[in-house]
Amino acid sequence: MLEEVERWLTDRSWSVADRPLHRILAAKRATGQTVSVVLPALDEEATVGDIVSAIRHDLVLQVPLVDEVVVVDSGSTDRTAEVAAAAGARVVHRDAILPRIPAVPGKGEVLWRSLLVTRGDIVCFVDADLREFSSDFVSGIVGPLLTEPDVQLVKAMYDRPLGSAAGQGGRVTELMARPLLNMHWPRLAGFVQPLGGEYAARRSLLEQLPFPVGYGVELGMLVDALHLVGLDALAQVDVGVRVHRHQDGQALGRMAAAIYRTAQLRLARGHLIRPSLTQFERAGDAFEPRTYSVDTEERPPMTEIAEYQARRVA
Repeated sequence: MLEEVERWLTDRSWSVADRPLHRILAAKRATGQTVSVVLPALDEEATVGDIVSAIRHDLVLQVPLVDEVVVVDSGSTDRTAEVAAAAGARVVHRDAILPRIPAVPGKGEVLWRSLLVTRGDIVCFVDADLREFSSDFVSGIVGPLLTEPDVQLVKAMYDRPLGSAAGQGGRVTELMARPLLNMHWPRLAGFVQPLGGEYAARRSLLEQLPFPVGYGVELGMLVDALHLVGLDALAQVDVGVRVHRHQDGQALGRMAAAIYRTAQLRLARGHLIRPSLTQFERAGDAFEPRTYSVDTEERPPMTEIAEYQARRVA
């Protein structure tokens, strides 16, 4: 590990216990900064309500740390929107945001569009499929942005159990993202959960970044933020244990392909010969191929969007 990363692990890796809520709230009052929490959601009726309720109870009503909780529904066919609204979130459909640009499927697409429907100086992203959710996930990663003026982006780190095995979650991280980062961006090798969906950043940073539309958004954001603001502006906070729904192996393969594509674009800004991935499924006594396109589109920095510029002027 680079000496710079060893120092960064000491200086920029914290625990949620390092910043009690009263200290975070005092910093918020002193700086006047506002906080938005965004949950990208697709068919998450089983979990989204509990997450929204915990955030609102702990960090809106009991302690006024969070100013708005927004669920961006990316086309759910279940009761995700209804459950989220009943729990107290403001629900916005992905397709209703910036309608002149047709939406495409993908998590990054939803996160990018969320910048247009939130107002916070700090934007905190939380995946909507978490179980046994604790509001520490939010206060933990928002805290350093309120107390440390030089910090621009904070990732959550946690243990990810897989079934009864501790620490076995994050398979795409270990098999794809971590090797890529260590070999090509070794200054980012200290991040425990580089692909984690729980992170917070200053709007002033997010609006300058391109957003891969799919699963590559977390890796792309880390790499681009490193180049834009430097390693010392990035941090991570230990929030304990993350319990969520695990994807099957083929879904993980598609995720890994999108992440590789994101890395490849940043390494060479070139083009894949064949931006697709073929996987195999057994059908009777044979294996049938299934081919999926790999996310290749990226949204430009939000500061280049006319509607966003107009909103800032207003």
